[in-house]
Amino acid sequence: MKTRDLAYVALFAAVIAVLGTLPAITVGPVPITAQTLGVMLAGSVLGARRGSLAVLLFLVLVAVGLPLLASGAGGLAPFAGPTAGYLYSWPVAAFVIGWLTERSWDRYDVLRGTLFNVVGGIVVIYAIGVPVLKAVAGLEWGAAFWSGAAVFVPGDLFKAVVAAAIADVVRRSYPVIERPRRTAESR
Repeated sequence: MKTRDLAYVALFAAVIAVLGTLPAITVGPVPITAQTLGVMLAGSVLGARRGSLAVLLFLVLVAVGLPLLASGAGGLAPFAGPTAGYLYSWPVAAFVIGWLTERSWDRYDVLRGTLFNVVGGIVVIYAIGVPVLKAVAGLEWGAAFWSGAAVFVPGDLFKAVVAAAIADVVRRSYPVIERPRRTAESR
């Protein structure tokens, strides 16, 4: 990995941390935070590998005790609580968003970016987060889905559009994701 790549990874880990300073809105056991916007941005601006590494770096910093989550939490406790699944899903979400973005390099626009953010940043996060919430909090499926996903969809859709719009501008003005190289085998 090049020095520039390390700088991008560190920068986006910091972006996710800064988004955690915005006040969280508590709705049931899962708070509404701006940090998922950072996860979406990491994947859509940096691509699969660097985006997921940025999120992993952020989570390592949280695990060692830095209070970087929107609730001001840090340490290992958040990784064992009812919202742990959402944290575990973030690197996967950034990877999926980045992978989809890389595959549509020549056709990327805000609409496609929004779709990629919905798939990776909403579907993937809920698919991992809701079952963990159900198991840890002892909720029924309906209650887990309602309190851990359904109430967040409007805000997450807004974040998906914002991340796609920012990524589209960054892609056109300062492309961080390099154009996929064609190999002799892929021609």
